[in-house]
Amino acid sequence: MDYSNLIFTVTSCIIIMVLISIFTYFKSRGETKSSDGYFLAGRGLTGVFIAGSVLLTNLSAEQLIGLNGQAYRSNLSNMAWEVTAPIAIVIMALFLLPKYLGGAFTTLPEFLSKRFDTGVQQMTAGLFLLSYVFVLIPSTLYSGSLAVLQIFNVPELFNISYTTSIWVIVWIIGIIGSLLAVLGGAKAVAVSDTVYGIGLLIVGILVPVLGFFALGQGDMVAGMKHIAVNNPEKLNAIGSSADSVPFGAIFTGLIFANLFYFGTNQYIIQRSLGAKNLKEGQKGVLFSGFFKLAIPLFMMIPGTIAFHLYGGNLENVDLAYPTIVTNLLPTYLSGFFLAVLLGAVFSTYNSLLNSASTIFALDIYKKKINSHVTDVQMVKISKIFGLIVSIIALFITPLLLNAPNGIWDLIKQFSGFFNIPIIAIVLAGLIFKKVPAIAAKVVIIFHVTLYYLLVWGTEHLFGINLNINFIYVYGVLFFVEIFIMLVIGKFKPLSEPYQFERNHKVEMVPWKYTIFTSIWLISLVVLMYIVFSPIGFAYQKGIVSPMFLPVILILLGLTAVLSWYSINRWNEKYSKFLDRVA
Repeated sequence: MDYSNLIFTVTSCIIIMVLISIFTYFKSRGETKSSDGYFLAGRGLTGVFIAGSVLLTNLSAEQLIGLNGQAYRSNLSNMAWEVTAPIAIVIMALFLLPKYLGGAFTTLPEFLSKRFDTGVQQMTAGLFLLSYVFVLIPSTLYSGSLAVLQIFNVPELFNISYTTSIWVIVWIIGIIGSLLAVLGGAKAVAVSDTVYGIGLLIVGILVPVLGFFALGQGDMVAGMKHIAVNNPEKLNAIGSSADSVPFGAIFTGLIFANLFYFGTNQYIIQRSLGAKNLKEGQKGVLFSGFFKLAIPLFMMIPGTIAFHLYGGNLENVDLAYPTIVTNLLPTYLSGFFLAVLLGAVFSTYNSLLNSASTIFALDIYKKKINSHVTDVQMVKISKIFGLIVSIIALFITPLLLNAPNGIWDLIKQFSGFFNIPIIAIVLAGLIFKKVPAIAAKVVIIFHVTLYYLLVWGTEHLFGINLNINFIYVYGVLFFVEIFIMLVIGKFKPLSEPYQFERNHKVEMVPWKYTIFTSIWLISLVVLMYIVFSPIGFAYQKGIVSPMFLPVILILLGLTAVLSWYSINRWNEKYSKFLDRVA
């Protein structure tokens, strides 16, 4: 990139981001003075803002870089992390969100303190903070920095080494993101996320379209046919035992990992906790599920296109997406792309910092250090803590350069330390009323120890490689930990069964299309796996197999029948169910 193009790109990027910042300021001003305003946007978010914020909080450069890198390296089996998310999203909308809003909770650890005790609250708060500082924030900064480095060829542009370039870009992005997170709040994050989310969808669709034109030498349809008939195994989402996500893992550990992410992970559910009522919360959560189903299009297909364009010539799989963008995106759109990319990075980064600050302020500082802290003091403390977290993360992030198979697998492996014990504790606490606090504490310690041994420890300590996919470890440990809690609950139960206390601050009338929409979401998950399978585009002897159309018609017919039942029979039963439980 020459200097004139660089100046144009940077200038147009700055103009776009300034305009979005001004819009965000006017939409969110006055919302950061109280703790409810700073942490939960004053409990006034609508479904559109919730969906937009969840979308961009979740979809960051981490996915753009990591998932496309995995598609370039192998096939589409890693799409399971995204495409199966609607299953967890439906459970969140139907069951967990009414509980959270019904109790007016601000954080997940706060809910656990009500269900168990402050000890469980402190331990889960600690798990969240460790995961944010050492896994999620560094991966977000690194993936965004890698894209910027490749697009602008920073090492050559400034005559510095690759490693130095990463350090410089990480610190620039991190400092700007920290200031935006600390000065804003939940409402500002939600508004900016929604705007950037629209931009991300535009860019996400544009990049594969340009890729198809390049593959087809100006003919988009020819490009699409090219990836369908050449190396069709690259379009297969049915993972084998040799893939990062074996197909069987979808029905074991992956379900619970996604349920943790969309049902209990603070930086994702915090937007839903700020809903103006249950109806808007359910709409926002479910709408985000439809966006997740579009992930293979713009988070993995470009990686497949990169394989067809460049073969195996890229030195790092995580360079697949930045390379295709650099080579195919018109210069006049480079500033827009950079703004959207940085917006995606800042969105996830800001949400993580905001959630880490929320957990520290409410679950640690207020509970253990100063129970009489005022709202103003709490907001101030949370901002200071957010800056400390960001500084620590800035030193950790460049170490991800050493990830051997790309950042995606590394992130998911380390996520196993905290996702399964938290979702196991939440579900056991909600379903089994006599499970005591000691059971949750035992499970946390048990999980962290055994997960390390099963995934890394036996090889590092004893030279024995168990060769078990870490997602299967997720599933096994989940059921073992539920069993442990039930055993402890049997021999040392609570003296009085847990009773949910209603304390809602918003209207709790459910959205009348919640079940209907949930049915279509689950149906579309199945559809995606039909499309990207040997029945669909991964068929070896043509574009799709003869079974493709009949299977699709059967699925649509079953979905139509279930939809009719949802409207005519299930809505009333669901409303009565919510009256009892939330």
